[in-house]
Amino acid sequence: MKLIFSVSFLLALASPAFSQEPLAPLAQTTDLWHVIKSGGLVMYPLGAISILVLMLILVFLVTMRRSAVLSNRYMQAADALIRKKDYLGLLALSHRHNEAIASVMERALNFLTKNQNATMPEVREIAQAEGVRLSGLWSQRVSYLADIGALAPMLGLLGTVLGMIKSFAVVSGDMTGARQAMLAGGVAEAFVATAAGLLIGIPAMAGYAFFRGRVQLMISELEAASTVLMAQVVIGHRNSSQRD
Repeated sequence: MKLIFSVSFLLALASPAFSQEPLAPLAQTTDLWHVIKSGGLVMYPLGAISILVLMLILVFLVTMRRSAVLSNRYMQAADALIRKKDYLGLLALSHRHNEAIASVMERALNFLTKNQNATMPEVREIAQAEGVRLSGLWSQRVSYLADIGALAPMLGLLGTVLGMIKSFAVVSGDMTGARQAMLAGGVAEAFVATAAGLLIGIPAMAGYAFFRGRVQLMISELEAASTVLMAQVVIGHRNSSQRD
């Protein structure tokens, strides 16, 4: 019995639970930069596009606001000048301001002062044309986000295809030693590129939807403000014509 107990004790000491040798180290966690590099060549244009998306969103947050369309200060000053029939003063005021309504009124009043025989419907057409130009410019700027939102997943899909081609080339080759590592690299490239394209495209489309609504609100504000001011100009010009 003592012999059996001694053998059992020695076997227990030799087992992994009692062994003094260190266990195999756990797999090291992969850092973000290694994951990005594993996406292949398409990660470079995707990185540039991600910076562009961020810049566009920041610029639109600053520029696509109500203050870019009109301000209470301009509207009050314009109303006072229209009541005084001071169209040259209103033209100078509009030239000094950067709001969209100031640009519309500047175009209309500039046409009116240079063409004394112009009718008020013609002046309204000039103002309307300037409003259409500004609204088209806003919509075109915002559409850049939609273009990027469609382009980024396509670049990710291209990276997916390149990664799968690399994986199939490894499978069909005769290499045996590093086949598993190269196959895993190709699959990783495919999935990382796809994920990167989606991570860029989804915020771009979300930003486009948000700023598209803001542009529609800006257009509505511009139409309402220009309609009020042009109506006052028409009434003032009509009263002046009747007095003459």
